[in-house]
Amino acid sequence: MMKKILVIDDFPDNVFLLQDKLEREGFEIIKAYDGEMGIQKAIEEKPDLILLDLIMPGMSGFDVCRTLSAREETKLIPIILLTALTDVDNLKSGLQAGAFDYVRKPFNKTELVARINSALRFSETNKLLIEIEQIRTYAATVVTANHEIKQPLTLINLSTAAIRRELSKNNFSQEAVLKRIEFIENASKTILAVLEKLGSIKKPVIAPYVNNLNIIDLKAEEKLTN
Repeated sequence: MMKKILVIDDFPDNVFLLQDKLEREGFEIIKAYDGEMGIQKAIEEKPDLILLDLIMPGMSGFDVCRTLSAREETKLIPIILLTALTDVDNLKSGLQAGAFDYVRKPFNKTELVARINSALRFSETNKLLIEIEQIRTYAATVVTANHEIKQPLTLINLSTAAIRRELSKNNFSQEAVLKRIEFIENASKTILAVLEKLGSIKKPVIAPYVNNLNIIDLKAEEKLTN
């Protein structure tokens, strides 16, 4: 599948030069000629990588980089800075703003393509790790729900069966039925409390359970939220 690269540069000639070189390497190029347009294109097009000029009128490359790195929908897109600056502090500021790498102008095509491919490989690995972590968290959530809810559900089933038995008697005990209903109400509250805890977790604390399964440590979560 062809990778999409967004080029953000205020000089059309630079954009055309990059487009010509990178399309020959099999990349699809999206163009933007200022910072605001670049951010809009990044959000709309979801490119695989962004080549960003640092020095632009209006919104600088630093500001674009900070904005894209802070937005949920664009923060995982690797950004390579294109700059004629040789000042170490400027380059450091660009990397601190969220850039993955930088290439100095005038750039060497071989170096540029190598850095792009390196950033894309890193991005794919990062996405895979995030997907694995999401699957791990989902699995732990299922195990936790099963562990925490099984006992109150069992109590509900037993209480329901007891109520049926009691009601089948000619002279059933209202007190016994009400007691079982109280058990069901308490068990239902327990289940709702567990589901509420699971639904409010932002950063789950994963702990080992049994048979190579993991579980979410709800007690640790309570400490984090208190």
